[in-house]
Amino acid sequence: MKKKYLLLAVVMISTLCMAQDEVKPYMTVDQLPNLIKCLPAPPAFDSPEFSNDLMRYAWGKKQRQNEERAAMVKRDAVWSYEALFAEFNVPFGLEISEQGTPEIWKLLITSLTTTDAMRVAPKAYYHRLRPFELLGDSLLTDGEAQYLRGEGSYPSGHTHRGFTCALLLAEIAPNNADTIFARGWLYCENRVIDGAHWQSDVDASRVGAAIGYCALHNSPAFLEQMEAAKAEYKRLTQPVSTEKLSAKHKKLRKK
Repeated sequence: MKKKYLLLAVVMISTLCMAQDEVKPYMTVDQLPNLIKCLPAPPAFDSPEFSNDLMRYAWGKKQRQNEERAAMVKRDAVWSYEALFAEFNVPFGLEISEQGTPEIWKLLITSLTTTDAMRVAPKAYYHRLRPFELLGDSLLTDGEAQYLRGEGSYPSGHTHRGFTCALLLAEIAPNNADTIFARGWLYCENRVIDGAHWQSDVDASRVGAAIGYCALHNSPAFLEQMEAAKAEYKRLTQPVSTEKLSAKHKKLRKK
């Protein structure tokens, strides 16, 4: 069985590398903390933690009746950096794009490319069945099942990515940290509502995201890019002074 998990891990890492071969990570996966050693194993079926997983699954199914929340769940299920960043534009206070915010974009893409790899080994090692697999149920996002089935539920890749993004954005814009983390929390919680993850998957992945985020700060290249991202955010969000506006108007009059 261990050989099967190792093979699955190799395939997942190879796929991840091919999709991100244009981005050089701040560190290799071997230089990052091993989440198998950091996080506990998924809850046993006869544990109080798994009873909570079942109760939270039932709670999540009820939340699907809220059309606005259900729409958010479907948006958050999209596995792309562009879709993720778009959900944080409002709480962050600035539209994130490769053209409009190149320094912030570079920081986020490189950081997430680096830390995304941390989830691969524990997923393959534990190979936990997802809620919809174990219970023979359906996902809110029907088209997702074919990609998630057999891929491993613990930890949650979406949660790891989404909460890492929230941590990074809150460092860039600390004044907006409350709204950033509020949206990040919903992003993670939406995986339970979708039926793609157990609550314990999500809980562990928030911790895993924090572990990866802390590790990034050991990279000089990351620290340098973080300063560039902060400077870009400040430049794009600071109000224009009346003196600058007056000077600009005078120049226009002369023309």
